[in-house]
Amino acid sequence: MVQEAAPQGAKILVVDDDPHLLKALRITLAAHGYDVAVAEDGASALAAAGRNVPDVVVLDLGLPDMDGAEVLGNLRRWSSVPVLVLSARHGSSDKVGALDAGADDYITKPFGLDELLARLRALMRRIPGPESAPVVASSGFSVDLVHRQVLRDGTAVRLTPTEWNILEILVRNPKSLVTQQQLLAHAWGPAYQKEANYLRVYMAQLRRKLEADPGNPRHLLTEPGIGYRFVP
Repeated sequence: MVQEAAPQGAKILVVDDDPHLLKALRITLAAHGYDVAVAEDGASALAAAGRNVPDVVVLDLGLPDMDGAEVLGNLRRWSSVPVLVLSARHGSSDKVGALDAGADDYITKPFGLDELLARLRALMRRIPGPESAPVVASSGFSVDLVHRQVLRDGTAVRLTPTEWNILEILVRNPKSLVTQQQLLAHAWGPAYQKEANYLRVYMAQLRRKLEADPGNPRHLLTEPGIGYRFVP
């Protein structure tokens, strides 16, 4: 039976304080097609997830600086990325606690590599693929989420990586309020969740590039003191 491969370039963040296991997983997962990042503690994991949002996270509960459940709780404040908890704790209460905290699946150590890969493939299948991430169009501009391209009046608009990160989360949640904290964490990382002035600067730049009347925007709307909303 031919095993299903990881989606091309799928990003995975592996968090574990065991350097030998971390090295083994990095090599093995890379060999199976994943783009692998690693972290040895909770703070590093949250920072890594904020810098380069992964497609899936493998998270150990027993970390040196904070409990894995705390890392999961922090992550869930701004991200819905699938999380596979990896732990030496075998008690049902630990599993229930991790799942209640926002984990998508749970596997105990020691584990078989085939089982780990199968669980990762199952989580990856839950992530919308290109067929469900089409071009999002408004009356003034369109956003191609697959090719990461923005067109205004048929002309490509050049966005900085940070501008793209902000626009992407807004257009993926049309008409929904996205809080300042969610946007800041998505664009800069969890450590920047109080830097609302950053958002004001970048939202002004996006409006200048995309809105017909930046001073009276139709599509990139502000909810004062709370966040922003994309209206097609």
